[in-house]
Amino acid sequence: MKSISLANQFLIAMPGLADPNFSHTVTYIFSHDEQGAMGIVINRPLNMDLGEILEQMDLSTGDTLINSMPVYNGGPVKTDRGFVIHKPDSSWQSSILVSTDVQVTTSRDILGAIARGRGPEKCFIALGYAGWEAGQLEQELMENCWLNAPAGADILYDAPYDRRWEFATAQLGFKPHNLSSQIGHA
Repeated sequence: MKSISLANQFLIAMPGLADPNFSHTVTYIFSHDEQGAMGIVINRPLNMDLGEILEQMDLSTGDTLINSMPVYNGGPVKTDRGFVIHKPDSSWQSSILVSTDVQVTTSRDILGAIARGRGPEKCFIALGYAGWEAGQLEQELMENCWLNAPAGADILYDAPYDRRWEFATAQLGFKPHNLSSQIGHA
């Protein structure tokens, strides 16, 4: 049986998900196939801004808006690896086109362009990612750890980080406080 890809979907943590890495998170899934899944948590800002990362990479900028851009904890895997989620607008050295609204880039050239004020109009920057082995995410979905919903560019790029879980859940047609942490089986 071939599973359905959850690429370009939000994975919304159920209230009872106890894993501290994912409690009350929204994860943007950018890759999902028979080998596993990868995503970026989009509602956990780190205690750093882009200026700190640019400085570490010798890509400084004098633009205070760029320097103050938040950087997010994208997940517990390879937390030293950077990901830029952005609207597709250019060719970068290492990118995955996910949809008409989303491209994920991991190469240094995009950070250089951002530092020079020539980067994507809308972007989201994270360190680390969330990963699942083959069948693991499907099992977690069956165990009611997650809900999934279509990814919305407005939530991804524009919503305040502390409201993304609420907004992603509301896309499913109910209020977050109506979710139960109990698992039910018929």
